[in-house]
Amino acid sequence: MRALTGVLATAAALSTVGGAVSAPAAQAADTEPASRFTLAVLPDTQFYSRYAESQFELPERYGDGNNPFAVQTEWLAENADALNVPFVAHLGDVVDQVGQDVEWRTADAAMRTLDDADLPYSILAGNHDVRNSADDLFDDQYDLAQEPFLDWFGPDRAAEQSTYGGSDPTGMNSYHLFEAEGQQFMVLALSWRASDATLAWADQVMAQHPTVPVILTSHEVLNIEPDGVTPKETAYGLRLWDQLIRGNDQIFMTLNGHFHGTSRLVKTNDAGNPVTEIVMDHQMAYEGGNGYLGLFEFDLTNGTISVQTGSPWVVSKPTEKLTAYDQAFLEGDNQQFTLGIDFQQRFAGFAPDFTAGSPDEPSLTQRARDILLDGFVGPDPVTTERPAGTSDFPQVPGTLAHWRMNGLEGTLAEGATIPDVAGGNDLTRVPIAESGSPTAQPGDVTVTGDADPFSSDGAAVCFTGSNKQTNRFSYLTTSADAPVNTAALAGGYTIETFLKIDPSWNQSDNAWMKALVRSGNRSQIGVPETRWDWTASPVALGLSNLKEFQWTEVPIETAKGDRTAWSGEIMVDTWAHVALVNDPAAATTTMYVNGAPVLRNASDTVGHGLDGAMPWLFGSDWVDDRATNGWNGCIGETRVIDHPVGPDQWLTARADLDAVAITSPVVDQGLKPLLRVTGTGLAGATVTVTGAVRATTVVGADGTWTVELTRPLLPGTREVVATQTLGDRTGEASRVRFRVTAVSVVLWPIYKLLGR
Repeated sequence: MRALTGVLATAAALSTVGGAVSAPAAQAADTEPASRFTLAVLPDTQFYSRYAESQFELPERYGDGNNPFAVQTEWLAENADALNVPFVAHLGDVVDQVGQDVEWRTADAAMRTLDDADLPYSILAGNHDVRNSADDLFDDQYDLAQEPFLDWFGPDRAAEQSTYGGSDPTGMNSYHLFEAEGQQFMVLALSWRASDATLAWADQVMAQHPTVPVILTSHEVLNIEPDGVTPKETAYGLRLWDQLIRGNDQIFMTLNGHFHGTSRLVKTNDAGNPVTEIVMDHQMAYEGGNGYLGLFEFDLTNGTISVQTGSPWVVSKPTEKLTAYDQAFLEGDNQQFTLGIDFQQRFAGFAPDFTAGSPDEPSLTQRARDILLDGFVGPDPVTTERPAGTSDFPQVPGTLAHWRMNGLEGTLAEGATIPDVAGGNDLTRVPIAESGSPTAQPGDVTVTGDADPFSSDGAAVCFTGSNKQTNRFSYLTTSADAPVNTAALAGGYTIETFLKIDPSWNQSDNAWMKALVRSGNRSQIGVPETRWDWTASPVALGLSNLKEFQWTEVPIETAKGDRTAWSGEIMVDTWAHVALVNDPAAATTTMYVNGAPVLRNASDTVGHGLDGAMPWLFGSDWVDDRATNGWNGCIGETRVIDHPVGPDQWLTARADLDAVAITSPVVDQGLKPLLRVTGTGLAGATVTVTGAVRATTVVGADGTWTVELTRPLLPGTREVVATQTLGDRTGEASRVRFRVTAVSVVLWPIYKLLGR
């Protein structure tokens, strides 16, 4: 069984794109001495800064009093000489909450380690590092006197770096010139939403250093498709491409964070040369990123850039605290790879004298692995694979409801239903006239094949046009007598769903929208009066005004009041698997997003406090005894289980193909000899039977299968073997032996004559 996590262990395939060749780093490492150096990259550190004092630095956490950000910079300072690191590039989102000094102090202390070690670095502001991160507000429109980034990491501090070249008039953007292997490189660091004036300044900087290769760092350039691998261009990234990158041949690489995950894209500039764009951000993985940083080995002799994603934080943890998420290196697609680049040829148009340095460095990629893995024994990683069909998910006893949309398509008409395949809890679209939303439209609810790639259902219900300003929303509901309505879940629970936020989401129209709700009124069930949400539903999963998933529940002991779990910022137009697991033994509810537990979870909570047998809702909230604030996005298959289960039983895990069973080989040796083999398995899977009978069949919808052999068998011990296959996966064989004691007197002579 395999479950979805933030750790993917598939290797990148060898490919050639736009003149750049890529392959897995581990395969490309050259052990012969060469001219090499390592560029270190720090992606989004926002959660390390936010939770340093409240979580990471608590002695009971890991006993060392350090947070991942501090460990990252300490490790780089300690190993800069060994890895020949001339420069470190931070990609923005230094902090999570721009107005919290405690976060800036944490970031200041971590980066001060590099200052003290004389290890130069660039740092830029991400959207979380500025007061107003609206897409249409550019850096020359900021009230610069109110920007904390300038107080903590402005030009005065940047000037302390030996590599500092200068800043633009806002002070938000800077450039650095570092030397490596006898050659000069520039890092051009552009903060959130560079204005036209800033881009003109960047042009001028490059014009003043016309022979220097440039690495452009910015918080946003490249995004990632919902599959978590494929690159996706953004409007702002294309703005940078059109106005700055494509016309400046010096820019050969861009690095950005912001979008959760890793991906890369090779484009061709106006000079006909490749530019590699790389996005790297691990903030939604375990522990807010688990301390992963980028190590880019430039091999000027052999013409490669080898990229690794490693974590000094992981290897610093006590062994007894390690989980399957704790891998020293990430080795999935775009997490470990090698780019082929003929540096002299690539830079010939502006730096004809560019040459490699002395070939005296061993493989720095291997050296980094040796350093991080020295004495570290980690657990096996948890990997995942995509479903082979609609049945490819674990069947879990105790499933109370499982809503699936496969087989439906197009507009979901008023009064139409989405089935509960567990039985008895179908969802019905509430007619507009009864919904309380006179502005809703019939086409606002559709079923689409655009689903999370790890959902075996392969379908989702989407809600469009939702807007709290115009009171427009639509929703689905269970019937008043649905059995799941009365489930208090005293034995704990697992609730799973797949969610996607529509790209049109904005704070004024969609803040606090809800996807999944247990309707009712908190004020009627013994919840202490609160300033906010006292008349809201007892249980709900939705999105905050800051695009965070919020799970809010009133437990069975309603006097305890609200209990919440929160994610970090969620990207729009990207699927996420959300699992909510209530463990009654620990009295906790943990939210997992794409397999990784979030940092803020609910405690002292068991089950759900209910306002009678109120329905479950999809697509809207329930406040003041009425529906409101509709979901602007899509909801995939959703399941409710009456006890806590782990990742190996989630919808992102794959079906247990070993569960094929032979229930009975039935032998009838009469005038019409028959061997019938019956069994159970996964509906839709292929069963291959060998041994006394050879046949292939498909498991029926009821989970049973049958094959027959219409010829007699000689007396003696016989065996039938059944294996189950789904897609390219095959389970363990099931074997049954049986004894044939007699053959029909009529058929025996013929059988013997034939030598049977």
